Amino acid sequence: MGDGGDRPGLELDGLLEELQTRIDEVRGTQARVHTLLEALLSVGSELDLEHVLRRIVEASVTLVDAEYGALGVIEGTRLSEFLTVGVDEDRAREIGALPSGHGILGELIRNPRPLRLPELSDHPASYGFPPNHPPMHSFLGVPIRVRDEVFGNLYLTEKRSGADFDVEDETILRVLSVAAGIAIENARLYRGARARQSWLEANAQVVRALLSGLPQAEVLEGIVGHAGRILGADLGVLALPVSGSTDLRVAIALGVDAEAHRDLVLPVEGSFMGAAVTAGEQIATADIQKDPRAFAGPPRWRGLGPVVAVPMVTDDGVRGVLLLARKVQEAPFSEEETAPLLAFAGQAALAMELAERRRDAEQVALLEDRDRIARDLHDMAIQRLFATGMTLQSTLRFVDHPEATERLMRAVDDLDETIKIIRSTIFGLRAHEAEHRTGGLRSQVVAGIERAAATLGFTPSLEMEGLIDTEVPSAVAEEAVAVLGEALSNVARHAGASAVRVSLKAASGTLTLTVCDDGVGIAPRVPRSGLRNLAERAQGLGGSFQVGPAPERGTRLLWRVPLAGGSRPG
Repeated sequence: MGDGGDRPGLELDGLLEELQTRIDEVRGTQARVHTLLEALLSVGSELDLEHVLRRIVEASVTLVDAEYGALGVIEGTRLSEFLTVGVDEDRAREIGALPSGHGILGELIRNPRPLRLPELSDHPASYGFPPNHPPMHSFLGVPIRVRDEVFGNLYLTEKRSGADFDVEDETILRVLSVAAGIAIENARLYRGARARQSWLEANAQVVRALLSGLPQAEVLEGIVGHAGRILGADLGVLALPVSGSTDLRVAIALGVDAEAHRDLVLPVEGSFMGAAVTAGEQIATADIQKDPRAFAGPPRWRGLGPVVAVPMVTDDGVRGVLLLARKVQEAPFSEEETAPLLAFAGQAALAMELAERRRDAEQVALLEDRDRIARDLHDMAIQRLFATGMTLQSTLRFVDHPEATERLMRAVDDLDETIKIIRSTIFGLRAHEAEHRTGGLRSQVVAGIERAAATLGFTPSLEMEGLIDTEVPSAVAEEAVAVLGEALSNVARHAGASAVRVSLKAASGTLTLTVCDDGVGIAPRVPRSGLRNLAERAQGLGGSFQVGPAPERGTRLLWRVPLAGGSRPG
């Protein structure tokens, strides 16, 4: 009786326990559904792509109770980005480079469908972990699709309870991956819209800078800076074609190890920028240090990996090449983010061409205006001065007072000197126009000043006086141009100057060249081989050379030679 009376109580206890278990399961399911809904809302509330990806990984780890989680972004057949949860920074540094898509990670790239494994090492595609990697056994991987494209994969390992990932875990992760695909698409659209706005603003600023007449170096620096900022580059380089050659000269370099690139002259064959010129289109590489197209020039890619280069092309040809680089382990440049780069480079090249044509038109207008002024001076001012001088000379015979006669003669001499100065000014106004025909000393000096401006960082002031193109013999002119080039080169290398004044005068049978800077002066122990050359040039023409402190600060160079001897310019 006792045994029979206890049986219904035991059965009731069992039913109550089973009911409690079912209730707990329902509650657990409700909690997971609630957590899933929260995760979906959290993932969908972000528009910044990096934040979206981070939230997806964090939500997936929480939903399936995994110790480690990762999201790999696929670019082609490899992983371009790899975001992790559960591995701290110290451990990540010990592990080393992020995976690129081999082993089990690559299995999901090749076969984008859910994969559950109770033991990672048992799968044929597994080949172990790198040193210092935490042990991992259970595994769950699910692809993330954006529309019909596989964007990446979610990887979860080590369920905290010690059990294997089950069908319910897989289902929850698949639901999350669908919401993740929608969130990623929205974030990409948002990023694309912001990028297009940034490119439009950058192009407008480049065009405005070019057409406003800013120095070309400043505009080129702006082109590199805008492109590097928008694409998150660590190095930006812009090279221009070398006149009369197929080589490229690096004009601008900004960012990591920029000094190693600046002013390099590179051949088209063997340089990555040259490969872009040859291809006539944008090219990219995930690792510049291993790319066979980049072997010319000194070593300069240390610490850099992904690189993109784009030619700046117009109908008249290539006007330059823009190159952007990121550090090793940074994400490669994707086609999506660099798609506007070719258009930006082309528009910048077109703006450079338009600005150049505008400068040419302004130069033509200036030369025409100078020619008009020269004609007016010659036809009106000189003739009137000459007539005035003749009148004064004819008046002398009516003057008996010696002092008055002397004053009239001085006035006539002054008028003759004024006529010479005006004629010299006329020659100066026409010097640019006649440069390609005569190659006179004036035009050579102006050209030397313009060449030096690129090295100095500013344009020296120039004053010329006298009949320089007509009175200076060709041998003296040749030496004067060489002396000016050497003097300006010395200023650029040693003076640290912010201003230079150049004066060239032909008067009283002497050519005088003066170069004054406001730099640090001449150090007493600096080798003076260049200065000795200048002195020897002066002595060879029977002249003199002096160098010393300028009146205020800096250095003054004075080079004088007689105009007698040599052959006159024809």
